[in-house]
This record gives sequence, C-alpha cells and structure tokens, in this order.
Amino acid sequence: MISKASAMFARIAPRKARVVADLVRGKDAGAALQMLEFLRKSAAPVVRKLIESALANARQLAPNADVDKLFVSRITVDKGPNRQMRRWRPRAMGRATRITKGVSHILVELDAR
Repeated sequence: MISKASAMFARIAPRKARVVADLVRGKDAGAALQMLEFLRKSAAPVVRKLIESALANARQLAPNADVDKLFVSRITVDKGPNRQMRRWRPRAMGRATRITKGVSHILVELDAR
C-alpha cells in the first residue's frame, strides 16, 4: 500500500529541503516524525506536516491497515517556478541584480515494510 502526499510551491529553497529529505529517506514514519520534531532546520516543519498528511492519507485509504509498519520509501524535492518571488538588489555603477527566492515541490511516498 503506497500513500502519497505532496507540497507544491513550498516557500523553502530546494537546497535546504533536500538536506532534511535525505535525513528521513528510508526511516520509519514514526521515527521520522520524532526526528523532525526536534530538528533545527527551516525545512523540518514543512516535511513533518507532509509526512503527517501522508499518514492521514494511508488511514483514509485503508482504515484497517497498520500504520506503524509504514516507512518513507520515496521523498523528492524539486525546484518550482518562482515568477512571483523575484527581488532586485542594487549593485555597483548603477546596475541591479536579481535575487531569486526559492520555491520547492516536495513529494513523499510511504510504503509498508
């Protein structure tokens, strides 16, 4: 039984979210939630809510299934478009450079062992 959850256009840079995703990949869902609760990374609350959502989806799909046997089988972080989140920074000699804010698409899949 595969349970999925996704967060599209999450307002976190993909580089920061991938660090957290690499930590929880392959772990049991309960252990991953416990670790993310105390992790001091900016992407930890986003990934934690996403795993909780995937657990709720698993309970909804199969009410009699054992959610304690689920683990994070796949978690991917991709770069999203950031047309709206562009800012400009003044530079030397009257020029300006663009500051690009990070947007991520995060996908979590839970599977039974």
